[in-house]
This record gives sequence, C-alpha cells and structure tokens, in this order.
Amino acid sequence: MHIAFLTPEYPGPKSGHSGGLGTSIKNLATALVQVGINVSVFVYGQSLDEVINENGIRLYRIKNKQFKGLSWWLTRKKIEHLINGAIRNQKINILEVADWTGISAWMKIDCPVVMRLNGSDTYFCSIENRQVKWWNKMHEKKAYQQANSILAVSDFVGHKTNDIFELNRNYAVIPNSIDANRFQSYKEENTYPTILYFGTLIRKKGVLDIPLIFNKVMDAIPNAQLILVGSDANDIESGNHSTWELMKPLFSEIAYKQVCYLGKQPYSEIQEYIKQANVCIFPSYAEALPVSWLEAMAMEKAIVASDIGWATEMLTHEKEALLCHPSQHEVFAEHIVRLLTDEVLKKALGNNARKRVETQFDNAVVAKQNIEFYKKVIAQKD
Repeated sequence: MHIAFLTPEYPGPKSGHSGGLGTSIKNLATALVQVGINVSVFVYGQSLDEVINENGIRLYRIKNKQFKGLSWWLTRKKIEHLINGAIRNQKINILEVADWTGISAWMKIDCPVVMRLNGSDTYFCSIENRQVKWWNKMHEKKAYQQANSILAVSDFVGHKTNDIFELNRNYAVIPNSIDANRFQSYKEENTYPTILYFGTLIRKKGVLDIPLIFNKVMDAIPNAQLILVGSDANDIESGNHSTWELMKPLFSEIAYKQVCYLGKQPYSEIQEYIKQANVCIFPSYAEALPVSWLEAMAMEKAIVASDIGWATEMLTHEKEALLCHPSQHEVFAEHIVRLLTDEVLKKALGNNARKRVETQFDNAVVAKQNIEFYKKVIAQKD
C-alpha cells in the first residue's frame, strides 16, 4: 500500500516549521512507515521544487506558480500533474488531502482522494463568528464535495463541517495521534506553582481570557507563575499586529509581574516546559483535535481546558482533566487553583490522561485504524 498526503505544511529541516496540521500528518506518516506502508508527502508553498527522502518518507517540495490572477489555478495544475505522475510511477493507492483552503478543488486525481477534516478556514470562521472569505469557502466546499471519502479527526469537526457547507456527507472519525513513547511522564516539577500555556498567541485559542483567569488565580495563590510559550500572531478582529500586546494590559499589575512570555521556542524544547509545569491550560474556543493537548496528556500533566465539542471527545471532566467554558473565568481559575492545591487529584487526572493517550491516541493504535479505512476505500474502487 502506498499512501500520499497533500498539505500546506510539514515540519522538517527543509520543509520548515509547522502547526498542528503538519505535525499530525508527520505523526501519522511516520507510524505508517514503521508498519511497512509506503508514504509520500506533497508540500506546496515551498521555496523550491525538490524531491528528498526523509526518514523513509518521500517528500515532494513544491514551489507555487506566480502569475498575477492565475497563480491559484496554475499551482493547482502543477500539483495535479506532479501527483498524477507519482501515482503512475510510484503506484500510489490513495491521496489524502487537507481541508484547509480547499487546495484539491478542481483537481483531477487518478486515484481515490480522502479528505481529512482538521478544520477548514470556513470551519474556524464559523466557530469564531467571523466572516469567511468567499473565495476560501467556495474552494473548501468544492474540495469537500469532490473527495471520494471523508475522515474527521473529531465528530465535532465532521458534524460542523456538514452544517456549514449544508451537506450531509458520511465521514469516519479517526483522531490525530502522537508517539506516546516520545512524551514520557516526568515527576520533577517546579517547586513553586507553575501554569503553562503553549501554542500560538491567537484569539481563537482563548489567550485573551488567560489574563483575566490568571488574575483570579493570583487572588488565591499569590506566588503562582504563568509561563506562555508560542509565536505571537496578528489579531484579525482588532487589526492589532500583536495579540501579546492586547493581552498585557488585561493582567493586573501584580499578576503581570508573575508572567513570563518566552515567545516561539524550538519544538524539541517544548517537552522541557511541559515537564516543569504543574498545570497546563488550554482555554480554546476553536480546535478540531489539537496535538498539543495530547502531548500534555501523554506527559501526565494536570489539565484545565475548554469543554467545547472536540474537548469532550478527548477528555472527561473530573477523570482526565477539569473542563469548563473559557469565558467562565471564575470557574476556570477555581479549577486551576484546585489542581495546584490538591496533589492527589492532580496525579490522578494526569495518570488517567496518560492511559487515555496510550489506548486511544497513540500512533500505533491510530495507524491501524487508518490502514483499515484505506483498505476499504481501495476495495470500493476495485
């Protein structure tokens, strides 16, 4: 079996940095290779065209075409030609495409196309009550309609995508995954109460609620420290170039002194920050099924997170984490304080979170589910 992926991002020394989408694809691709599946990855938006072998994965870097008014079409035709050539020469059985911006719209691919829903632009705009660009929505809907089969990383994103596109496509739910062995639990934590948020500083992840939550935590635990790790982002709603600049005045004067914003850090070092944290927080309003949460779960960290849709498919309140809506600042803060002051509960939630990753979100477990799905798609073609 030979599986190919088409994606706008993929983490690697040559392909560049990546967010959760690229990381989730790399996790799956690596797991598939480990069980003998051939894997190719096509990454567009690159600085040059080249084909390299990276840890057993055939990686196609694709430079977008540049021609005013026609770049989108010429780039699609270039990708289509390249993939169809690889289908013939490399015997690719399935192409899996990302839903983001609908890159596969109007492509004619010579093998079955599976779309994996990790959250399109239309999806995130809908959750955030923002106006989506008509161009993006048109392409995303067309690509969604064209795909032979649909996978969703959570039932929430599958159901929501059908709603926003006013369609009723069948989809299978197979979650994102991580290699649990790479994220071992650590018992050594900071002796002072440390709260960690790691991820992009962007409105949809609830970061503008973090200062208001932390102010309330400080009322109960004056020596608490908040550590923020992740790249800053423009704020679409206000037009501000920096979400961090929007966050800063929301902290009380006392609380701000206990905040450490480290900016973007190498992915290889994130584990060290998770290791030292006493509690990890994820007050997000818009996700599909975030890999970062799985990483904290695998390291047995006590977590306080949103209770929206996808979250309850990953975590059960009072079993693997404490959950509430991120707008409930008082309750969110109370959950954090509870975990910082109750060692027994903190350890119990962390242990349960690790077990859930091992049984439901580990690469080996999820790779098997994907292989069975791919086999069914191939059988339908035959």
